[in-house]
Amino acid sequence: MNRRACLLGGLALPLAWSGCAAVAPSGAAPSAAPALMGSGDLGVVIERATGTLAIVNTSSRSLLGKVTGLGDLSHASVVFSRDQRFAYVFGRDGGLTKVDVLERRIVHRVMQAGNSIGGAISADGTLVAAQNYTPGGVKVFDARTLALVADLPAVIDPVKQSGKPTGQLSRVVGLVDLPGRRFAYSLFDADAIWIADLSDVAQPKVTKLEGIGRQPYDALVTPDGRHYIAGLFGEDGLAMVDLWAAEPRVRRILGGYGRGQQPLPVFKMPHLRGWAVAGRHAYLPAIGRHEVLVVDTESWQEVGRIPVAGQPVFVIARPDGRQVWVNFAVPDYHRVQVIDTTSRSVVRTIEPGKAVLHMEFTPRGEAVWISARDANRVTVYDTQRIEPVGELALDAPSGIFFTARAARVGF
Repeated sequence: MNRRACLLGGLALPLAWSGCAAVAPSGAAPSAAPALMGSGDLGVVIERATGTLAIVNTSSRSLLGKVTGLGDLSHASVVFSRDQRFAYVFGRDGGLTKVDVLERRIVHRVMQAGNSIGGAISADGTLVAAQNYTPGGVKVFDARTLALVADLPAVIDPVKQSGKPTGQLSRVVGLVDLPGRRFAYSLFDADAIWIADLSDVAQPKVTKLEGIGRQPYDALVTPDGRHYIAGLFGEDGLAMVDLWAAEPRVRRILGGYGRGQQPLPVFKMPHLRGWAVAGRHAYLPAIGRHEVLVVDTESWQEVGRIPVAGQPVFVIARPDGRQVWVNFAVPDYHRVQVIDTTSRSVVRTIEPGKAVLHMEFTPRGEAVWISARDANRVTVYDTQRIEPVGELALDAPSGIFFTARAARVGF
């Protein structure tokens, strides 16, 4: 391969072709280029104690490198660019960091809020939105440069929320991407769901659905992008919006699922982002219960309950829908249970380590990666045999995110 071909290859890809020496600046000694690889086999693991992003290969189950300097990652989440090359990391301290997972470096970083808990990327990959606690609201950035393009303050309506002062902002949760340059999100302090259309970022259009139920704490969008569902912390039930409707309205589902039972103290908020769907049924954590709720996605009625070991936090379906994996809040946070969706029963309980915080399936579901924060390790399990097949030593690992998320709505 001649030098011109090597240079052209370097322009096309961030990594050098095998056999091409890296081109150094004039007067500098040549340096070895990273090995060529695709981004589709990669992922990241949050090392929350040190503000570090560990970059991993999901096939070799290996650690490729680390990126430091990402701030407070105690409640971090990640979304990916459409080409799967860039990870956008949302830190608890309000930091938003764009990381090149191939070159393993920070590209851009902005401090966009005082307290933030996640975000989303638009379907066309051009906009990145961050949901914030302090100040409440959503900020939207150009995905290429991280320049601010829209600020959507979540102002509470004092008329509909008696006792709330004029101008108070709500904490925002459950931010998801929707088809088009749209986002849906919930206002914890305003009992509302808002849908923002950023087709024209200079003039965003926001649809406000009020009185949806008390204290929405998290939300999801179904894989087809049709239904947005927010869990409610202040009452038993969920709020659902049909996004395909000409005029979206809120419908309450699973109201009073804990009726007649004394609620338990909630040690950790459940998360709805895993979105466990098997066939026509959804599996959802019951807040303050030792149960997983089974819901028919045609009627949106409860059709079953599955007793589990503790209070569910994540309820996540294997990509083929045959299994649902569940982890728990304290004091059961060292356990994970596997539900067989054909029998709707727990078929296996495993103990990956103390403080299991997150689970992530490989794209086709042959393996699942599980982080155990206090054990300082990530364990990889074969999902057919439900046996460990790999392990990585990492410093207080929490969230695990694979680049395949780039092709999924709501992830």
